[in-house]
Amino acid sequence: MEDTHTIMNIPLEHQKNVFGAFDTNIKKIERMLSVSIVDRSDGVTISGGEESVARARQVLMDLLELSHRGNIITEQQVDYAIMLSENGESNKIVEIDKDTICRTVSGKPVKPKTLGQKKYVDAMRQCMITFGVGPAGTGKTFLAIAMAVNAFKSQEVDKIILTRPAIEAGEKLGYLPGDLQSKIDPYLRPLYDALFQIMGAEAFAHNLERGAIEVAPLAYMRGRTLDNAYIILDEAQNTTPSQMKMFLTRIGFNSKCVITGDRTQKDLPAGTQSGLDLAIRILKGIDDIAITELTNKDVVRHPLVQKIVEAYEKYEARQLREEKPRPYPKSVRRGPHL
Repeated sequence: MEDTHTIMNIPLEHQKNVFGAFDTNIKKIERMLSVSIVDRSDGVTISGGEESVARARQVLMDLLELSHRGNIITEQQVDYAIMLSENGESNKIVEIDKDTICRTVSGKPVKPKTLGQKKYVDAMRQCMITFGVGPAGTGKTFLAIAMAVNAFKSQEVDKIILTRPAIEAGEKLGYLPGDLQSKIDPYLRPLYDALFQIMGAEAFAHNLERGAIEVAPLAYMRGRTLDNAYIILDEAQNTTPSQMKMFLTRIGFNSKCVITGDRTQKDLPAGTQSGLDLAIRILKGIDDIAITELTNKDVVRHPLVQKIVEAYEKYEARQLREEKPRPYPKSVRRGPHL
């Protein structure tokens, strides 16, 4: 196939951002799309196969538009723009970037970064109960807390309630020292971290003290009715069916509820059914309940995390196939021997 080339203009003030440090973004696009990209006096020249050149041009245009919008281009955005170009959805990365949920205490905007995350955020806006299910690094908890803080600041709710089952992650920690709060804090630390980042430690402490924010183990939810609240149940894969039913029946008027979990990382005792798995099967199709499935394509941590998640998914799928019981041959009788 004969090579083709095209020339596009990337303003000087955006080149460093789009190209990346030491041209890392350009090198990745060249490697992934089998093109050559050279910055000349008359513009940036892209050479290669016709389809590859068209995809590379669209990726660079998307990255340039993100730069125009004030983003610092990340490796995740480059990878995702390349992936979307393969599916003919290149310009959607810019559409996703237009959705700002809130800003962190440092002024950084909190936005969905993938189509799956955008679907998850839209579900939280539209539905009373949203399940966000997916692997580590897909932003399930962070985006839920961002939506909760936004609802709280705009006075849509009076309270934020964050909860998770207090269960050890495959380890026996023994007796923890200190008072009750000290004992449960290690289990709730990821929730604190997200709140500190979005609200700031001072605002968090103030609202915690006056009861507007509550962070507690799931066991503390029993017997309560939660009105005018944004409720987040994190690590829901570690709930039992009875715990999940108890939690879902606490929800009162003018409340929103988000349930997050990774169905591949259960820490329940062997043979115990996950309340998250059962709830998804039972509640699917009910109005005002959304079930959003995030995948390894929605991982927004270091790109290596996405590869790790994908490798584990392939391994677990292979294990399931190997463990599947084989049917007896028709010629073999299964009755008692005579």
